Amino acid sequence: MQETHTPTQVTRALAAHLARFDFGALPEKVVHAARRGILDWIGCVLAGCRHPTLDKLNRVLSQVGGHPVATVFGRNTKLGLLDASLANGQAGHVLDYDDTHMSGTVLHTSSPTLAALFALADREGANGRAFIAAYVAGFEAGVRAGQAAPRHHDGGWHLTGTLGTIAAGAAAGKLIGLDATQMTHVLGIAATQSAGMQQNRGTMCKSFHAGKAASSGVLAALLAQQGFDSSQEILEGSKGFCRIYSTVAQPERVTEALGERWEILNNGYKPYACGVVLHPPIDAMIELGVRVSADAATVESVALRVHPHVINITGVVEPQTGLQSKFSIYHSAAVSYLDGNAGIEQFTDERARDPAVVALRRKVTVTTDDALRTDEAYATVTAHGKRFEAGVAHASGTVDNPMSDAALERKFRANAAPAIGAAKTNEVAALVWRLETVADVRTLTALLA
Repeated sequence: MQETHTPTQVTRALAAHLARFDFGALPEKVVHAARRGILDWIGCVLAGCRHPTLDKLNRVLSQVGGHPVATVFGRNTKLGLLDASLANGQAGHVLDYDDTHMSGTVLHTSSPTLAALFALADREGANGRAFIAAYVAGFEAGVRAGQAAPRHHDGGWHLTGTLGTIAAGAAAGKLIGLDATQMTHVLGIAATQSAGMQQNRGTMCKSFHAGKAASSGVLAALLAQQGFDSSQEILEGSKGFCRIYSTVAQPERVTEALGERWEILNNGYKPYACGVVLHPPIDAMIELGVRVSADAATVESVALRVHPHVINITGVVEPQTGLQSKFSIYHSAAVSYLDGNAGIEQFTDERARDPAVVALRRKVTVTTDDALRTDEAYATVTAHGKRFEAGVAHASGTVDNPMSDAALERKFRANAAPAIGAAKTNEVAALVWRLETVADVRTLTALLA
């Protein structure tokens, strides 16, 4: 039965729900969605773990960190509980290849949530059923908090840093078995640490937000476990999250269809290693690259029509680094036409400066259309005096055009095998697809070092 609560009770109501439900309450489709998310994210961490950003971060963490108890994926080392959460959270997001929830909240839920959970499970031990339930709890808390603050993104906040902290805290609290009161405090301790600015897109700080969210979430859960308290109205209070992080507050949405609508089912997965709003025009440009078959030098112009969010978020005109290029619609359009792909190799420092890419992206013009959905785009390439057009109603990987299990596993294998080898990659995939039967998640973690 759907629960209803007044807007002045939503933090406690959400916390009680998070503490109360267990794996047995989850429909099979929710469990399957969790398996998909875990598999995809592990691959993203292993693909990102050797990025130069992580070299810098791990050097510092190894100098200042706590007792090494938790695995740093793909680096054959351990760090302190909070530090491993930070490192794995940043690695999972550094390539912008991780999943994206798009149902009213643009949130990379898995990087902060799973980084927190794997670190805690490494220290505490946890079975697969409890791990999945905690992962689902993270989606419920993070996404619903975002839905209650619908103008949060407009304020310049990076939601993976802000909402991701709430998601990671809720998941961590669930995994260590906190009660309803403690879970209320987790939400408060996590929310008061929420941070992350969109100004840092295209820099190492963007993925740092995901790592800090994971670390802050673990800290919130452990503090609450010790009786550390917080406001019990952190979401809906007069100076609470919904009020100060958004010009519009809708706290009643936190408990809307709570226990009936599971937010993990609205998660999307990325076939391309860049900002998710770029995926519709990339789909269109890949199609045109095949159809037009014109050398880039003979392309006269490229015209894109997209939702306004695309240019607002990814309007970098002349990216100089791979991280910047992940937020350039001009680069993405050019490189996807040239390469027929927009994977990891298309967003390196070298590719951002490649003369052929630079020449083509300077031929790209962009117009915005408020009538378009965020997952919709249209592209026109003019070459040899002819116009070629392509339209994308729903971008690849979105809920309305999802990646199949087979496609998701192919992505995982391509990401994981270079880091841990083919044999371990096979073992990891097999374990994740039956994670609810695993007695100790450390069996999985041991393969990821």
